[in-house]
Amino acid sequence: MKKISIIIPAYNEEESLPFLYERLDKLMNEINTYEFEILFVNDGSKDKTIQIIKQLREKDKRICYVDFSRNFGKEIAMLAGLDYAKGEAVIFMDADLQDPPELIPELIKYWEEGYDDVYARRKSREGETWLKKFTSKMYYKVLQSLTRVPIQKDTGDFRLLDRRCVNALRKLRESQRCSKSMFSWIGYNKKEVLYDRDPRIAGKTKWNYRRLIDLAIDGITSFTTSPLRVSTYLAIPTFILLGVYFIYVIAKCIAIQEAIQAFQAIILLILFFSGIQIMLFGIVGEYLGRIFNETKNRPLYFVNEYNGEKETNE
Repeated sequence: MKKISIIIPAYNEEESLPFLYERLDKLMNEINTYEFEILFVNDGSKDKTIQIIKQLREKDKRICYVDFSRNFGKEIAMLAGLDYAKGEAVIFMDADLQDPPELIPELIKYWEEGYDDVYARRKSREGETWLKKFTSKMYYKVLQSLTRVPIQKDTGDFRLLDRRCVNALRKLRESQRCSKSMFSWIGYNKKEVLYDRDPRIAGKTKWNYRRLIDLAIDGITSFTTSPLRVSTYLAIPTFILLGVYFIYVIAKCIAIQEAIQAFQAIILLILFFSGIQIMLFGIVGEYLGRIFNETKNRPLYFVNEYNGEKETNE
């Protein structure tokens, strides 16, 4: 039988895990034509997440786990899942059950038809605020307009990937990661599946607006240099306007023979150009910071243990 790995990054999800396992267990027992592996990646949880995962593994050997030495973030946890998954295909899903496991048979069906990346696109998002939905919509618009890589909108990490997609993603080892963009960047044969996203089954979301903003910046700067071109786009019209302004000042002085109060014009110009410079320095700084992080070439994560065995990280 073909083996499918379900990769679930988990950070402080002790309240959700029992509900998650109950639904996955029922689903796996109904689909007896495949062998399943549930691979949890414990991202340095501070609650009883890892203890609950170990208890589940004691009664069900289909459950595997990677326990990080500390919190490295969801993006790195997803990469670790790809490194340790043994299936011919992998399925990413969250531990909070916003991604319904009952959609998995449909993902598998399209995989068997020859699709390499079967991604679930959200028709609706229950339990999320209007502001979060609006900012998410605007983020995808900005990302799609800046990058040449086609980005699927309203699409998260819930998807099935064939082994060749897994092998391609494992080659991308940068530290500043945005998996949503990477899924698009590697290409391959893709298929969309629509679904309604459920509210969290338990607990609270770990994604506050600060972390979402960080993720958005990573997504934009990881796959496009378009923001660096802002300086060029701003410089041309700025110099044109500046030239027109000086011509206007000189013409007015000659025409009405009235002195212009220079300090007002100087203050406005200083403020205008200072604002542009600060913005451009910030954009360049983002890219320089990423270059700095990548040149250190540090390991992306360290594992405390894998299925109960201590990792030496040699």
